[in-house]
Amino acid sequence: MPLTRYSAEAFGVLTICLVGLLVLLGLVCIGYTFYLRSCVLKQRFILLSYFSGPWIIRITFILFTIWWGFGEIIRLNYLRRPGRVLNVLDFKWQENVCKFYIVSNLGFAEPCLFLTLMFLLRAPLQNIDTGILSRKWNGKTASCVLLFALPVFVLQLFLILIGPELRENRKELPPYFTRTARSMQNSNDIALCSYPLLNTILLGLFTTVLTAYLIWLGRRILKLVINKGLQKRVYTLIFSVSSLLPLRVLLLGLSVLSRPEHFLFEALAFSAFLVLLCCAGVCIVILVYCPVADCLALGNLNDLEARRRVILDDQNDTASLIANQTHLDESIGISPERNSDASTKRGSISFRTFIRDEPSSGPFVELSLFSPSRDENPPGSPPPVGWPMMSSPTHVHGP
Repeated sequence: MPLTRYSAEAFGVLTICLVGLLVLLGLVCIGYTFYLRSCVLKQRFILLSYFSGPWIIRITFILFTIWWGFGEIIRLNYLRRPGRVLNVLDFKWQENVCKFYIVSNLGFAEPCLFLTLMFLLRAPLQNIDTGILSRKWNGKTASCVLLFALPVFVLQLFLILIGPELRENRKELPPYFTRTARSMQNSNDIALCSYPLLNTILLGLFTTVLTAYLIWLGRRILKLVINKGLQKRVYTLIFSVSSLLPLRVLLLGLSVLSRPEHFLFEALAFSAFLVLLCCAGVCIVILVYCPVADCLALGNLNDLEARRRVILDDQNDTASLIANQTHLDESIGISPERNSDASTKRGSISFRTFIRDEPSSGPFVELSLFSPSRDENPPGSPPPVGWPMMSSPTHVHGP
């Protein structure tokens, strides 16, 4: 069925909007990652340096996703219709744009995206000294991603370059095996992008190998995870990647059954785009946003706990200082009357139980200092709880 104008515009506008949302999510996660890294460098969350170790690879993963999204926008036939951005180019240049899209997305962005995902999952299984905590880990990982993606890139580029020769020399080979663009029926000046079957098969082989490795890697990770929340994340990630990536390759392969200007082709192409978009979004949330958000929440809890301990330490120091002062007064032979007067001048120390959203008349415990001649504890009785072991006993009075 031929594609109507409104259908083409709907697919194009929806694709651009979804890519914009993906880019926005990526930028937010990059900002969170930089904020966590700055907190670690300022030694606010120094104990969380292990979890912020792969920050460069996380940002690289997001950048590959954004690159892939812009490539999907360039592919759109919506931009090649009269009055659009790419319509000013002639047929040859529009065909070159389609070739660039195949090499850029299927040959570079998607393989690098998959490989970065695998290295992020593999990071917790590595040795701490040579893994995430190593200063060279991010650089080595980025080099490995580019090195492993290079063969796929070269093969995709090779298939694009020899495509015209294969069509001329091997007449028995159907054109859709190597064709990257087709002319529009009503206009020979417009080139509509298509997916060469050979390039799709190559991507499928690469995806199959990585999916098998992902399943094996996921089983190892699940054996080490003891938190049910993390188990759910790992299960979601493994299921999403292992099911959506092969589904995308299948949809791209089925797109050769229709012409680019037909509704079936656009539906298959959009479905393949949507599948990988969902997969990339899930990976960004689980591998970038959730770890950073957990670290920031844990760091805030640690700050609150540290402040609480400081307050308690100050209170204990104050109580010990007062008790020591009382012991000093007794050792120099101060009379009970003078001691009572001194304690009256010094006043009493009150430790109020802090209860949020309650009036100031709430319960409190008052610790008063008295002379040993008054209200003295029986001989041999233990000192009150919370006070240091001093020779002079003190008393705890209620409100």
